[in-house]
Amino acid sequence: EVQVVESGGGLVQAGGSLRLSCAASGFTFDDDYAIGWFRQAPGKEREVVSCISSSDDYTYYADSVKGRFTISSDKAKNTVYLQMNSLKPEDTAVYYCAADPWSQTYYCTGSTGEYGYWGQGTQVTVSS
Repeated sequence: EVQVVESGGGLVQAGGSLRLSCAASGFTFDDDYAIGWFRQAPGKEREVVSCISSSDDYTYYADSVKGRFTISSDKAKNTVYLQMNSLKPEDTAVYYCAADPWSQTYYCTGSTGEYGYWGQGTQVTVSS
């Protein structure tokens, strides 16, 4: 059974940093895969933050986080990380990890429909 579990959220002041983790099980990073990070703020739609593909270690970032967030993967731990620096109050949201194991998509996309497995989410709150 494929599962993804997020951790690492919390409360941080503006300008601070957090690192989110997405631990995947039920498949390995030896296979083709894509992992996406999404977020949803109250009253807003879920939006893509970043994603990573096994193909060419391709990464994608939303314009709002470029230069501040970094996505990476640890093959040995089957875990994807999202390092978030220079956090802003507008980054406040529930952050979700999503997996597309045995991916047929060469490069990950920001489409929620690509990802069949979702975590429960982790709250990130940035105070001003």
